[in-house]
Amino acid sequence: MLRTLLNTAATITAGSLFSAGVMTLGFYILPSSLLADEPAQTQFRAETLEGLKIAYREAGDPANPTVLLLHGFPTSSHMFRNLIPELATDYHVIAPDYPGFGASEMPDAAEYDYSFAGTAQLMTQLLDAKGVDDCAVYLMDYGAPVGYRMFAEDPERVTGFIIQNGNAYEEGLREFWDPMKAYWADPSVANGDELRAFLTMDATKWQFTHGTQNPDAISPDDFWHVQYLLDRPGNQEVQLEMFLDYGSNLAKYPKWQALFREHQPPALLMWGKNDVIFPEAGAHPYKDDLTDLEFHILDTGHFALEEYGTEIAAEMKDFLARIN
Repeated sequence: MLRTLLNTAATITAGSLFSAGVMTLGFYILPSSLLADEPAQTQFRAETLEGLKIAYREAGDPANPTVLLLHGFPTSSHMFRNLIPELATDYHVIAPDYPGFGASEMPDAAEYDYSFAGTAQLMTQLLDAKGVDDCAVYLMDYGAPVGYRMFAEDPERVTGFIIQNGNAYEEGLREFWDPMKAYWADPSVANGDELRAFLTMDATKWQFTHGTQNPDAISPDDFWHVQYLLDRPGNQEVQLEMFLDYGSNLAKYPKWQALFREHQPPALLMWGKNDVIFPEAGAHPYKDDLTDLEFHILDTGHFALEEYGTEIAAEMKDFLARIN
């Protein structure tokens, strides 16, 4: 379980906006009396699924259509912190943290099978626990193989996709992936160790800033908090297991593409064209398989929400209004 970041209680003066604040797991928990007047206020919750505490952010009225936000590597539901309140006025929004990410529990890699199939199963169980019958799915990076595995299990449960630098085609795996492909072919300690450089602060900062129009405008809070989580004892082994299992997704690509053609889920694609990890080449093949596709290429990098959050939120609201 993620350790409590701060083990103190803050006493706020009587004239303050908040009467009391307790910080656990890095989140401020506000009094329910204040939350009652804030229908779009994000709640920080958890469900125990298969013996694991899975943390998630939730906002909006559960009677409204649900939007499921699936994060990428190496971040968590934190990447959606600004998008959630934009959507929650009209939609029920759920943004989970995968096992080993964010505020969800992180069992030892030697004792738990970290995989995309297992993560997808847990996300489906979370929807079941919340009583969500169907939803639109925002998927980015790791969120794509998680969300597409969920789609393959029950296509009718997905009302639409919002695709942001989430790959389903081999055209989207370029030279960047060569060290990862070597690890898939030979999961040796040496090949795994070659990937540890991608778990450092320099690499984390690069993911958030590379390809952006204004790197100085990207908040360092993004990579500071991510690196804290990556630096937890045992987390590198978690990430190496996920790196290795990513290779299992490629064999699923033809099945997912066939399901796109068969079921034709409406889709909104918002893709950062300067992303080296999932380059623009991985965006265009979606046009071959999806007929109801709104296609947008953005002049930014991997984490497009950091620079184009306002534009993505506006396009999403229009798209969700249309499909709902």
